[in-house]
This record gives sequence, structure tokens and C-alpha cells, in this order.
Amino acid sequence: MTDRVREPIQVYLTPAERAELDRRSAELGVSRSEALRRGIQALSAPEVPNALRFLVPGGHLTPAANPTGIPPRGAPAASLAELLSELERERGDT
Repeated sequence: MTDRVREPIQVYLTPAERAELDRRSAELGVSRSEALRRGIQALSAPEVPNALRFLVPGGHLTPAANPTGIPPRGAPAASLAELLSELERERGDT
């Protein structure tokens, strides 16, 4: 592992995504964080041009909102209150 400054991020995963991350990290014998880092590296590898493009048709990745903050037409959007409520339910806070 290289000595570099790392920045924490927060990612919300569905239970299925979390289970898959746990399976893959166990298979590799690494932490979840390291599995995510390796996934990012794999997606940015030069031999994988436009690596994220294949995720769009399956609905795994939606286009970013335009600079005005309006979601693209047809893309699902949830309010912050809805997202926080969902997070609380998943954590069992309610």
C-alpha cells in the first residue's frame, strides 16, 4: 500500500449491493474499502475504454443531473427527506 492521503466518502448501497461487496471482498481477502478501490482502478484501466458506459442500459448508472440541478428527463429523483427517511428505515432508526 502506498503512503498517500485518503479522503473518506460515504456510499449508500442496497442490501444486494452490500452482500455482493461482502462476497467479492471475502473472495479477494481484502477489506470492503480495498475492494471498492480495486473496482475503481479496474474501471479506469486504459484497456477498458468508456468503462462505465455498459452500466447505463441496465439501470445501474444514471446520467448526472445537468449543471442547474434538474435531473435528466425520465431519471428517478428523490428528495433529501425521502433519502434520509429511507436511510433511517434501513438502519432501523424508526
